[in-house]
Amino acid sequence: MFESVRHPHLVPFDGKLKVAKLSATPPDESADRKKNRKKLRDLVAELDRIQRVLYADDRYAVLIIFQALDAAGKDGTIRAVMSGVNPAGCQSFSFKQPTPKELDHDFLWRTHRSLPERGRIGIFNRSYYEEVLAVRVHPEFLENQRLPYISRRRQALWKERYESIANHELHLARNGTVILKFWLNLSRDEQKRRFLARIDEPDKNWKFSEADIRERRLWPLYMQAYQDSLRATSKPWAPWYAIPADDKPYMRRCVAEIIVENLRKLPLSYPSISAQRREEFLQMRHELEKEDE
Repeated sequence: MFESVRHPHLVPFDGKLKVAKLSATPPDESADRKKNRKKLRDLVAELDRIQRVLYADDRYAVLIIFQALDAAGKDGTIRAVMSGVNPAGCQSFSFKQPTPKELDHDFLWRTHRSLPERGRIGIFNRSYYEEVLAVRVHPEFLENQRLPYISRRRQALWKERYESIANHELHLARNGTVILKFWLNLSRDEQKRRFLARIDEPDKNWKFSEADIRERRLWPLYMQAYQDSLRATSKPWAPWYAIPADDKPYMRRCVAEIIVENLRKLPLSYPSISAQRREEFLQMRHELEKEDE
């Protein structure tokens, strides 16, 4: 079963992560924005090459999950990192408020339908983790889920969901899905700056809503929810990476770097053909060449 590569931003598997100790800015030696942009271009080209072999090999699927608070840069990062990948081998889904039909199923149902096929890269912009993040911060959302059983001790419900998620990801990993999860760690000050830009710049007004301010007031609750979720579900076969998000070029370069480093480990190859099939190719080549005679 696939196990992830080590990286400075890998969330440890010991369940002892402290979100308050994580930096939202890049290390000083890695803060050169021009170098990070160049490195990203090189990584995008490498990812394009690997994706072609992944698609032809047709044994592994790749699931990339992005979670973050508003204005962290999920959309821009997905666009920047996947810009060179053939659309035929990549698919992206954004999960927002559940529909009535989705609420009539278990909380993993709506994302399960969108899992990537073998040979493809699937991207979840938000995911089933909303059920232990936004729903935990807003437990009133549970009323719409019509659950047959909610523990009187609410903490038990979140623990059960962590277990369901971990088991779900283990099942996927055992069946050839490479799972990489990114938490884009945006600081509160940087979020404020980006919100102000959305208000002041007409081209960004559409991105802003009153809900953004309401959710910002709940910052401590979200940080606790992220900490508990990352602690419970960062596993060797489905790791979390806490990426500093205040500097976009560094963030995007790190995401691309982690994806490429992990996919390099896969034993991918273009399919080989038998001697008989090779002989058939030669006969077809001969027929095509005769057309010019």
